[in-house]
Amino acid sequence: MADEMVRKAQQFINIVYEGKLGIGRIPETGVTSWSMMFALTRALQYELGITSLSDSFGPTTLSTLQSKYPALNSATVPSGNFAKIIQSALYCKGYDGGDIDGTYNSRVAASVARLKQNMGVDFVYPGGNLVPKVFKGLLNMDAYVTVNGGSDTIQAVQRWLNGAYVHRRDFFIIPADGHHSRDVAKSMLFAVQYELGMADGTANGVFGPGTQSGLKSHTVAPGDSNTWVRLFSAGMVLNKRPVAFTGTFTSALASEVSAFQSFAKLPVTGTGNFSTWASLLVSYGDQSRNGEACDGVTLITTARAATLKAQGIKYIGRYLTNPDPTPSGDLIHKAIQPGELRTIAANGLRCFPIYQTFGRDASDFSYPQGRAAGQAAVNAALDHGFKSGTRIFFAVDFDALNEDVTNSVLPHFKGITDAIADDGNRFEIGVYGPRNVCTRVSEAGHATASFVSDMSSGFSGNFGYPLPENWAYDQIVTRTVGSGDGAINIDINIASGRDTGQNSFNPPRGPLPDTRLNSSVLTAMQTDVGKYMESIGFPNDGGFRSHTHEVCFRTVVIEYDTVITQLAYRYKMRKALIQTSAYWEMRHIDAIDVSKDLKIIAEFNATGSFGDSSTGICQIFGRTAVLAWNHAIRKGYAEGSIRDLNSDQDKYNIWRDCMDDDQFAISTVPLIHMWNADGAPGNVFEEKPLRPVRLDYTESETFQILRRYQGPADSEATPHAKQRMALYQIMEKYNSISRNV
Repeated sequence: MADEMVRKAQQFINIVYEGKLGIGRIPETGVTSWSMMFALTRALQYELGITSLSDSFGPTTLSTLQSKYPALNSATVPSGNFAKIIQSALYCKGYDGGDIDGTYNSRVAASVARLKQNMGVDFVYPGGNLVPKVFKGLLNMDAYVTVNGGSDTIQAVQRWLNGAYVHRRDFFIIPADGHHSRDVAKSMLFAVQYELGMADGTANGVFGPGTQSGLKSHTVAPGDSNTWVRLFSAGMVLNKRPVAFTGTFTSALASEVSAFQSFAKLPVTGTGNFSTWASLLVSYGDQSRNGEACDGVTLITTARAATLKAQGIKYIGRYLTNPDPTPSGDLIHKAIQPGELRTIAANGLRCFPIYQTFGRDASDFSYPQGRAAGQAAVNAALDHGFKSGTRIFFAVDFDALNEDVTNSVLPHFKGITDAIADDGNRFEIGVYGPRNVCTRVSEAGHATASFVSDMSSGFSGNFGYPLPENWAYDQIVTRTVGSGDGAINIDINIASGRDTGQNSFNPPRGPLPDTRLNSSVLTAMQTDVGKYMESIGFPNDGGFRSHTHEVCFRTVVIEYDTVITQLAYRYKMRKALIQTSAYWEMRHIDAIDVSKDLKIIAEFNATGSFGDSSTGICQIFGRTAVLAWNHAIRKGYAEGSIRDLNSDQDKYNIWRDCMDDDQFAISTVPLIHMWNADGAPGNVFEEKPLRPVRLDYTESETFQILRRYQGPADSEATPHAKQRMALYQIMEKYNSISRNV
């Protein structure tokens, strides 16, 4: 909701400082924003005589303010504009700033006093003077009252930390909004270091060796009453344990400590020992712990299995696929290798599968990509021999911010959920990622267990978030264990028992060539393809496009099944590659495409000049068809006569074949795929060659083939290929069923 005094503050900045702050005009919306706070910060720097302005209220701003105006009030404020900056900032924070008239009056002083009270620093900085650290806290978007259902108990912790440590050089005022956060978590580490006696400049808010060593001698237990107990209870509060914020270690606190230790799989002592301190302060906790689980990218041999058993490992996480078609070094065996699951089971160990291909950025997550990931994981799990009931952990391996989770990760997991459901819920869904990702995905109903990447303690989604309630594996440290042939580098995971992997597997499915579709799968296949296409905006009745889902499916998948089977066998590629490209293009045909075809025919008949365009059920350009066929003939993939790329007649003839002869068009699709795999020689946009198309193509190679069929990487072909990957996986699902019957 717009606030007229905030709007007046924005107008003040625009009028007085236009062209002076190194930024454009502030939108006069009447709504507080970071852009407004940055502008006020720059205005302050300008008034302080700082020549290099920035959005950050950093050390230079703080030290300059401290040296010139250690206490701002009606007697010391240097100018009307300086006072207006303070008044404007107060309104942006929700406090009374007077009339923004350049006067540090009693209303301003009263608001500053209330601000300090809300921060928890009023007894450190009494009265209505504005001091530098409070000014710094004024010029940001932090709240000092509870917001969005914030906890009063957490707010009490925040205010206590501010009041207790604001006098220290490197401690700055944190929010008092009732919510745990990265800043609050770091302030707790500073507080611990200060209580350990670390000097300013030594204390750094990092859980390093000195901090760990000091904490080992500060166990707190029932009956203790001191600042260490207060800090410990604060850690419990911030980890959402139902305790009071107290300086006395009561029996009630001891009971909740025992419950937390049991939950986190720590030794249950009911005391605040080092391992418990560590779990409260940092996501990875006490990294000296031994876990019953591990994960890694290394092949499990008999010798390595023996090493893991000797370490107390019971559960091993291994990857279903490796997106790199030519892995090297440590990643050569990232994916489960032939015979490996047999070795794991024979040595009394259990395996839980992990699915990760891309997943390093928010752009790798969306509903269509989730659909593709879900079905790809099912296909891969079945290929390796995992049985129904296995939980597959889908990875989110980047520092996903809250908005990334909302906009990308949750839709992605909805896609995974839908894909698993359409497959008959043979497999359960787990999520791998930072704490916030795991919690939100699980609360949305898209995962039944979490594999927490707590080793990435600096991730925004780990710093300040509690361990998810449904955690199954907690990844805490990387170690190399064993020696000689048994040496192996692994990530150590604490296991909760919520997931125990599998120790019995079906025979693996080899890379068999495709066969004709089994008639028993056609109805389900048509339904699944239609449901997916509807989910991305293609109604089954065709909408404004020329063909319905039924017509496209019947034409491409059913009527030409024998032809596509023969083509796939001849060229050693998956049928799904041909089916996906043909079906996708046919679904996209609309009246504009038909009109273009008629215009090209009329122009050629009238002038002999060929104006190229995509045509036919597979939407192929004449130039593309010539290049693909010539390439295939020269390579020995196909037989025929070489066509002249410079001849309009040759290009028109093959274009008409693609338009008029559906079988010819479909037969051209695999030739285009092989031409694209070889780098599309002769094309306007030549590409880096891939491996020749083969049955064991990785997902990244398949993605490239699907993308290249449509266009260059920097075009709409890339987002479309992300959608087509899900379609490909659905097609592949039913082809794999048919070839393994």
